[in-house]
Amino acid sequence: MPIKPTARSVRAAASLTGNLMLAPAVIAMRMPMLAAEAQSHNPYRVETTRAVTEKMSAMVEGALAAQMAFAYAAIQFWPEIWSGRTPSLLSGAAADRAMRAALKPSGRAVKSNHRRLSRSI
Repeated sequence: MPIKPTARSVRAAASLTGNLMLAPAVIAMRMPMLAAEAQSHNPYRVETTRAVTEKMSAMVEGALAAQMAFAYAAIQFWPEIWSGRTPSLLSGAAADRAMRAALKPSGRAVKSNHRRLSRSI
């Protein structure tokens, strides 16, 4: 029997999707800055460095969050069996939670970049 999503999880998924859909706009706003930095002789390329480091930190944070979600599902395996529920590791709920946890840091980074870059236009 499929699990019916709650209103809270639907709102969270919509928010994450909305944040990630800002990525093309962020790329479009960032490209002129990156092109200007590439042509300058300044060794301190602030926007380029920021672009790389925030992507790496979001990736690491997302990977850690996904691992933590799977670790929690593994810890809950036997209690779920003993309570008569299907374990989330087997039903796919753990994978869904891990995927959402992995994408959340990227969504936050894209949203903050969009906010920051929109102010500079």
